[in-house]
Amino acid sequence: MTAATAAAALGASVVLVESGRLGGEALHAAVPSKALLAAARHVRAMSGAQAFGVRVARPKIDFMAVQDHLQEVMAGLAPNVSKERLAGQGIRVIDGVARFLDRQTVAVEEAFTIRARHVIIATGSSPALPSIPGLADAPYLTTGTIFDLRVCPRHLLVIGANAVALELAQAFRRLGADVTVIATTQVLAKDDPECVDVVLRGLRRDGVVIRTGMMPLEVRRTRGKVQVVLQNDEMVEGSHLLIAAGRTPNVGDLGLEHARIEYDATGILVDHQMRSSNKQVSAIGDVVGGGPSGQAAACQADVAVRSVLLQQPVKAGASVIPHVVFTDPEFAQVGLTEEEARVRRRRIRVLRWPFRETDRAHAERDTAGHIKVVTDRKGTVLGAAIVGSHASELINVWTLAVANRLNIRAMADVTVPYLTFGEAGRRAALGALTMKLTPPLLRRIVELIRWPSRPA
Repeated sequence: MTAATAAAALGASVVLVESGRLGGEALHAAVPSKALLAAARHVRAMSGAQAFGVRVARPKIDFMAVQDHLQEVMAGLAPNVSKERLAGQGIRVIDGVARFLDRQTVAVEEAFTIRARHVIIATGSSPALPSIPGLADAPYLTTGTIFDLRVCPRHLLVIGANAVALELAQAFRRLGADVTVIATTQVLAKDDPECVDVVLRGLRRDGVVIRTGMMPLEVRRTRGKVQVVLQNDEMVEGSHLLIAAGRTPNVGDLGLEHARIEYDATGILVDHQMRSSNKQVSAIGDVVGGGPSGQAAACQADVAVRSVLLQQPVKAGASVIPHVVFTDPEFAQVGLTEEEARVRRRRIRVLRWPFRETDRAHAERDTAGHIKVVTDRKGTVLGAAIVGSHASELINVWTLAVANRLNIRAMADVTVPYLTFGEAGRRAALGALTMKLTPPLLRRIVELIRWPSRPA
């Protein structure tokens, strides 16, 4: 939709073919997941209100009302992605499955044949299903179907180690379900381990059981429950099973071979301008692999449209895109991690500041977490990781710093409002400046400043 609206704004004749629901994963999965997390945060806030001197009864959760909340949120956003709105922008929407007939021709089932100068594929991805014996015969939920539940699971088993798995695990635990996360690998393995430890402590504090390094060997359905057999014949049993083990690009049934478009298990192969092996066809979003990211897809859409319509030599990947895990505490990361920076550069600096040393964190009794900034030896900001309250918002200024290769001195010179979590970032930046002055040198500078001027 981003590509279609951008192309229409530039005066192109645009047809959008959609086989599912307009809005895609953004509206029908990402939005309800955040709405669910918001409901779960309110439960947590009420449970912890006594620490602030507010006595409330134990929260009573009406799960059907929670689901109604999700539907109302999506209904409120639906007009933004309606056929009527797109039509008003000059975009024709055709319902159906598109399939290439040749390099420039697309058929929509048996109703339409479209010959286009340029085609953009943005078919997204679907939940990946691991090869576990018995899974096909057992009832399971995915990140696309779990929001249709009308009853809160008694015990939710989650197979997955990514951000979505953790977010949904914590949300359902706070809404009353027992939750066990089964991860074959380390949780959030590609992220900063210091920050991940803080996230995991938060989940375990809420009662989420996390089993890492456990390989599911079999799934069984028995007496209305689901059993997952693990290594050493260990078995965990739950009322519901959620598969959140990544996603698979939607490349099947597109007739890509007719258009001479190359692809593999990771998705459609594209160059830096998002062009496929057929230069008249571009591909963007999850269908090119790399994991789900609405921000990345939007940037790729801009690159594809500008490349084919304006002939601008813009390249995808030039934008710095932050990564966020919307758990509690939140975790946000942008640019290079400490490990990545050490591999690429000989000398780096790592700056930290804990939230427990900021006044706002104490006022809100929310002191878990810290900010961690990585710079090169000259002070150029290479990356930042934030774990704690408001991390998803605090990462914005550091995204600006990484994207523009700002020096840490610029971040230290910024004045932030008192009693905000943003003070942690500035205090971390100030640490870079004091690191350059050893105590003896600092004392010598002060002595020179205080020494009385010699008479003329």
